[in-house]
Amino acid sequence: MGYTIEDMLVVSQEKYQMELIAGHSGWSNSISWLLMLEDVTIIHNFRGKELAVTTGLGFQTEESLLELVELLSEKSASGLIINTGYYIKIIPKSVTDYCNENGLPLLTVPWDVFLADMIKDLSIRVFLQSSTDEQISAALINAIRHPEERDRYAHDLLPYFDIDGTFQVSLITTGDLDKMDTVERRRIAYRMQLYLTNLTHNGHFFYYDSYFVVIINAVTEKEVREIIDSFHRRLQQKMPETRLWIGVSDQVTDISHLQVAYMRAKAAVSMAQDQDRTLQYFDRMGTYQLLYSVSDKNLLKEFSECRLQPLIAYDEEHHSNYVETLEVYLLCGGSFQAMASQMYVHRNTILYRMNNIKQLLGCDLEAAEEKLPYLLACMIRHMG
Repeated sequence: MGYTIEDMLVVSQEKYQMELIAGHSGWSNSISWLLMLEDVTIIHNFRGKELAVTTGLGFQTEESLLELVELLSEKSASGLIINTGYYIKIIPKSVTDYCNENGLPLLTVPWDVFLADMIKDLSIRVFLQSSTDEQISAALINAIRHPEERDRYAHDLLPYFDIDGTFQVSLITTGDLDKMDTVERRRIAYRMQLYLTNLTHNGHFFYYDSYFVVIINAVTEKEVREIIDSFHRRLQQKMPETRLWIGVSDQVTDISHLQVAYMRAKAAVSMAQDQDRTLQYFDRMGTYQLLYSVSDKNLLKEFSECRLQPLIAYDEEHHSNYVETLEVYLLCGGSFQAMASQMYVHRNTILYRMNNIKQLLGCDLEAAEEKLPYLLACMIRHMG
């Protein structure tokens, strides 16, 4: 997850007397770079995850300082460091309240800290961590592509992950990530990483195969669900203009099974798109777990159309709804009363339609093995 506010504090609390005074919920925010600013002009060019540093020269009033943190939050900055003691002696409560409400880390260092040395030191650490992140991403992609080559990628991941532990994969897409230019895609990625709260070194975020990928290691399923649910809520609140779909796998054990988790997350995100849900967990997909795990989509289509074709043709010719009626019949366990209630039609009408349907299909639909192929055929029709 890159070099985070938490990482920076470990180094800087003693070395630079740095304190986190507000926005504590953003402690896991990752940092792309450190930038010195004394006015708000440069903020309009922020792409996300920048850590701003100021002496306070241009923000000596409460109004100007509040405007600064509002703009930083709007531009998805990772936080703000204020060099206190000269231009700014006391940080107004309105500013700390805003940072707390919006999860924007607000940090201070005393005036006698030489900012140039601090920025240089921390920037080098950010750069080195970025290089490490690229190596981790490459190793994880190898684990997904070539699970049989465990020795090759496990060696690179061993310093950072419990490779014998549990892994869970989440995939996020806008539906057109592969069509975006790199700058726009990176801007979205930076914003997303800020919303993955409570996840630092137990997880990794990267772009692969037209998805943003989140891999979480050695965390309980309950904790993963809390992290992803919180991430989902924040995305909806902070990025309402961007249509997103998230698919989450179940847990697998051992890095060699990461490909399995990835494919299950892919099945879940496909169902999320087809069903127009923003979040779908694989373990809540029921029978669709099997259907969305079939890679040959033409096979599924042929399976469905072959069995339902007589009803499809009849519906097209007579403007009826025999396919829908059959699906309701199967889902209601053959209860005409339940069907009549669900479809708002008389029981006799249901009986008449089902007699016609059985004749068209040449099947009595009595035994379970007769019903199952038609139920699967109806379910497949709901897939994209």
